[in-house]
Amino acid sequence: MTRHPPGPAILIPAAGGSTRMRGRDKLLETVAGLPLIAERVQTAAATGAEVIVALPPEASAPARWHALSGAPARLLPVPACATGMAASLAAAVAALAPDCPGLMVLPADMPEVTTEDIAHMLARFDGEAILRATSADGRPGHPVLFPARDFARLAALTGDVGGRAILESARDRLRPVPLPAEHALTDLDTPEDWARWRRR
Repeated sequence: MTRHPPGPAILIPAAGGSTRMRGRDKLLETVAGLPLIAERVQTAAATGAEVIVALPPEASAPARWHALSGAPARLLPVPACATGMAASLAAAVAALAPDCPGLMVLPADMPEVTTEDIAHMLARFDGEAILRATSADGRPGHPVLFPARDFARLAALTGDVGGRAILESARDRLRPVPLPAEHALTDLDTPEDWARWRRR
C-alpha cells in the first residue's frame, strides 16, 4: 500500500497564564457549548490534520487538561512555559514526525477562525512559502503556517516571542491568505473583550 506523505500539523499554544483575565481562564470560557480550548481543538481536528496542544504541566493547569480529556489532539506539556511562547514552539517542533512538512500556529484565543479557514490555508501550502492569514481587507493576523525549512529557527527562539522575527526576515517567502471578515484578527484576552464579542 502506498504511504502518502503527511500534511502540516497544527499547534495550538495553550500554555500561557491568561493573566489579563483577572482570575478567569480565557481558554475555559464557553464557546459553542464547549470550553474554548476544546472547541478550538475540535475545529482544527475537523480538517484531518494532526493537532498538538502545548499546555502547562497538568499539575499546574488541571482544568485545561480535564477540558481536553478525550480530545482528538496530542497534549504536550511544556515545563518551561513560564518563559514564554518560544518554549511551546520549541517543544512542538521537537515533537513533530521527521517527515512533517509544516507547522501551523493557531492561537487558542481566536474563536472566529473556522475549520474552513484552516482548510483554506492548508490547501495553499506548497512547502516553501510561509502563509499568514489576514483579515478580508489585508491586515495581517493568525494563524501562520511555517514550512519545515523554518523549524530550526522556530526551535531556536527564546522568551515570550512567536515567529515574528522569522516573518520579518523571510518577507520574500511570506504569502498573505485572506480570511473572511476579521477572523484572522479577533483574539479575546480580557473580560471586556469577551463581553464585547458575545454582544456581537
